[in-house]
Amino acid sequence: MKRGFLTTLVFGLIGFAILIALGLWQMGRIPQKETEIAQIEAMIYDAPVALPLTLDPEVDEYRPVRVRGTLGAAELHVLVSSRDFGAGFRIIAPLTLEDGRTVMLDRGYVPTAAKEAARSMGDVEVVGNLQWPDERDRFIPQDDPVANYWYARDVTKMAQALEAAPILIVAQESTGTGILPLPVSVAAIPNNHFSYMVQWFLFAAVWFGMTSLLLWRMRARRG
Repeated sequence: MKRGFLTTLVFGLIGFAILIALGLWQMGRIPQKETEIAQIEAMIYDAPVALPLTLDPEVDEYRPVRVRGTLGAAELHVLVSSRDFGAGFRIIAPLTLEDGRTVMLDRGYVPTAAKEAARSMGDVEVVGNLQWPDERDRFIPQDDPVANYWYARDVTKMAQALEAAPILIVAQESTGTGILPLPVSVAAIPNNHFSYMVQWFLFAAVWFGMTSLLLWRMRARRG
């Protein structure tokens, strides 16, 4: 019985220490993530620059750019939901720049009823942010290019469909009547470390309580 009591005690202390360590790790991640988000926010609202000739998604994500070019007639419709306006579509269009490159422009949101509506094209000057969204996971349905229903902004796949470079610029301002811009912001960047910290500390408290109860019962049986 004594050996079993000691084994339970050691196992309980090890589990409690692991859970506390995980909680402390999440606590340490909070200021780190807040710093990362602050840096991203500063980049988003920095002065726009000309689109560089070479881009690195790791370095240039969220970089503001100013481009001039011609909007093409083709467009992709990516299903999205706006908190204020409900379900609709992001309009992704090819933009041929003055230097000859064709990139993609996320023009913004239109309601479902306007999916097939005619939209302005031609020459535009746009300020937007570079983005390579990571929206695809195993729960996202497969896109239907024939019906022009896309369920995630997959830059590589969209670029192939539009015969453009895998470069997506998300417009900061309206690029046409009836199109609501959905500019890049830090609101979409998750920061769940505080809730994770609380969860690990609660698990530690429950583990400590259950271990203490088990040890008390073992000692009571010995008595």
